[in-house]
Amino acid sequence: MKKNERAAFVERRLQELYPSPPIPLRHRDPYTLLVAVLLSAQCTDERVNQVTPALFQLADNPKAMSERSVEEVNAIVRPCGLAPRKAAAIVGLSKILVQQHGSQVPASWEALEALPGVGHKTASVVMAQAFGIPAFPVDTHIHRLAARWGLSSGKSVEQTEKDLKRLFPQSRWNELHLQIIYYGREHCTARGCDGTRCDICRTCYPNRKPPKK
Repeated sequence: MKKNERAAFVERRLQELYPSPPIPLRHRDPYTLLVAVLLSAQCTDERVNQVTPALFQLADNPKAMSERSVEEVNAIVRPCGLAPRKAAAIVGLSKILVQQHGSQVPASWEALEALPGVGHKTASVVMAQAFGIPAFPVDTHIHRLAARWGLSSGKSVEQTEKDLKRLFPQSRWNELHLQIIYYGREHCTARGCDGTRCDICRTCYPNRKPPKK
């Protein structure tokens, strides 16, 4: 299979498996999504979804959160790991949203990436899932699978993002990145598949030897 053929098969198979993939992080609006995505760094979505109900009961909008102390937020988000840094970022970005953006999450790459704790990947998720702006957030699942499926060199998440954007139509980016995440969790896991076991790996590389680590 050539790379374009692999990409076409991957897109078709994922659409069959996940025709309407839900957003895995529970949220109510762009602000609660932004906070949830920030918390998900080096943490599972499942753990974040366990923590955010108590956090959003404490404060679920920029103004309310900006009036809370970092210590209060830290006590709640501690199970997510890197809690002190994340708590400081949540309170800090909330203050900026109040002071500079009218308590609204901006639909701007530059403004989002200027917020504390918000990198390109977090901004990409918010742009895609909160505002419907085409983006291709690359997390560990997508980075790993793109390399296994021969869609990217896999040398960096930045390169993987560029490669995937070239391979797939812009209209599919927002949905496709969710579909890859779900497939990576359910079928092509880090330890459960070595590049020769799941349906997509076997189809893309039927004669792969040795396994792709």
